[in-house]
Amino acid sequence: MSEEVIQWCIRVPIQEGEAMRRQMISDGTADRTLRPRAEDGFLLIPICEKREGAVQMPFAASPKREELPRHEQVGGLVILQDEDVEGAKKILQHRPNVHTALYATSPVEGEFRTRTFKVLAGQDTTETMYHEYGKRMIVDLTAAYFSARLSNERQRLLSQMREGEKVLDMFAGVGPFAVMLGPKASLMVANDLNPSAVYLMQRNLRLNKIKTVAATVGDAMNLPNMLSPLKFDRIIMNLPFAAYEFLEAAAKLAEERCTIHLYSLVEREGEHNEDILRAFPDAKITEKFIRSYSPTSWHAVYDIEIGC
Repeated sequence: MSEEVIQWCIRVPIQEGEAMRRQMISDGTADRTLRPRAEDGFLLIPICEKREGAVQMPFAASPKREELPRHEQVGGLVILQDEDVEGAKKILQHRPNVHTALYATSPVEGEFRTRTFKVLAGQDTTETMYHEYGKRMIVDLTAAYFSARLSNERQRLLSQMREGEKVLDMFAGVGPFAVMLGPKASLMVANDLNPSAVYLMQRNLRLNKIKTVAATVGDAMNLPNMLSPLKFDRIIMNLPFAAYEFLEAAAKLAEERCTIHLYSLVEREGEHNEDILRAFPDAKITEKFIRSYSPTSWHAVYDIEIGC
């Protein structure tokens, strides 16, 4: 029996463990030299370095495996960090569920937040079927931005929801929050500025037989005029570089008792507290770390509760 090693790890509920493990492999934060293990209803996932909420536990070494280039996987697509054709071919050889390897030839840019890609290996496509917690979604990475990294956030919000809530997603993209939360809502409005994203979202709602979601195209700043007199019990604001600019619009759409989830890339704790309190003066704010984004910034969510 191999000797165990003490390493930092995170504890994830067992039902969320596999999705989180895959996400962390894509992010490069999982320590793949050690084998995750289950304990008391949780999956313990070893990580490369200490972070908030991590604990130290013993782990056995993982069997040696073929080292593959760092990449992010979305359905049958993988996105490599480098323009590595041989590495792309190697990924396709070792991942039978992957049909295309891509390299991003532009950053996320423009008002529709899209990227361009070069096919390094496999099929000449940027479209795939993505699976998340029993739901299916059609994704086209050149038509609309999409990341699988908030899959556990979507489950967290779903677990917080009461049956029959009215929900607004101000920046819905291809509809991942709408697909996950829509069936539990009495009404959900899912909006995006990008018509191609909304077209894919409509396909995804039909694919999953969801009839409680209204997909709309528009500037989120105009939503108070578009949706009046509707008010919402829960509002999702997932536009990491600019969502805080739309807090005043969200305030006009919030019920007296409402929870707002603001996602942002930040460089310090409490970075958006003043913005939030200007729009919601008596709010209770809880900030949560999601993942590292760069050496100096991280992806955070602010849960904003009003009328509590």
